[in-house]
Amino acid sequence: MRRALGPIRCDAAGFEALSSLAQSVEGLVFDKLVLDMSGVSWFDADMSAPFGALLHRTQKEFNEVELAGFPNAVEVILCRNGFLSQYGGQKLPDSFGTTVPYLHLALGDGRYFAEYVDQRLMQNPSIPRMSDGLRKKFLESVFELFSNAQVHSKSVAGVFSCGQHFPKKRRLVFTVSDLGVGIRENVERFTDRAFTDVEAIVWATHERNTTRTGPVPGGLGLKLLKEFVGLNGGRLQIVSGTGYWGLSGRSEEVKTLPAPLPGVTVSIDINTADEASYKLSTEIDAGDVF
Repeated sequence: MRRALGPIRCDAAGFEALSSLAQSVEGLVFDKLVLDMSGVSWFDADMSAPFGALLHRTQKEFNEVELAGFPNAVEVILCRNGFLSQYGGQKLPDSFGTTVPYLHLALGDGRYFAEYVDQRLMQNPSIPRMSDGLRKKFLESVFELFSNAQVHSKSVAGVFSCGQHFPKKRRLVFTVSDLGVGIRENVERFTDRAFTDVEAIVWATHERNTTRTGPVPGGLGLKLLKEFVGLNGGRLQIVSGTGYWGLSGRSEEVKTLPAPLPGVTVSIDINTADEASYKLSTEIDAGDVF
């Protein structure tokens, strides 16, 4: 099978393109998928996470995957973050220090994921100023994305992650994907009610809604991330199945994709032009922001 891709950006249109690709390779077994990348004039580096998850699933169905015809600029981006080294490409040095490298981790690699997020994301000098308490909670919130894959996804494929700092656009983006059962199945099992994929994501984004049981609380990480991007002017996106949910500042967007994208993808887009200082509400004194 040969399939051509167009530009892939970290937005609803980019996820639509990947969902269309997922639909076209559904049921492909013992075959070869050749992706013509010549039309990919732009590829947001952090989208390597859901793209890599989708290609991994395709390979697990005993298919060979070949990526061909990259424009040079796009190829360089995906060599710098290590993505193309998974598909026969070389790994170029990150001379600008702007990548959060592509990783595919087993579900037992939680400690390594936490170190990776701390070193590659939280210690990026462009990230808005945070108190030590908030920085710790923010790190825990991002780690919860990995933890959710462990607890909920029922996927043996692990977790895929990648990020990118865009200095000119004043953005720092980090995206995590898994190949699990998705949000709707977990929400329906927990509530014993029927949901669409969009409805299930909206349910999961409400402050007190979580499908976790037992002594480990859930949903707290998403609550903090939502509050932060609302104040920071950033963006939070969640995709599962045919459901797309996005929060830009304080404005929400929901959309139904034309075909399901497997598992769950969560993307955090931080506005690095933000000069405010942030603290937890328990740390706030007069004049503080968060």
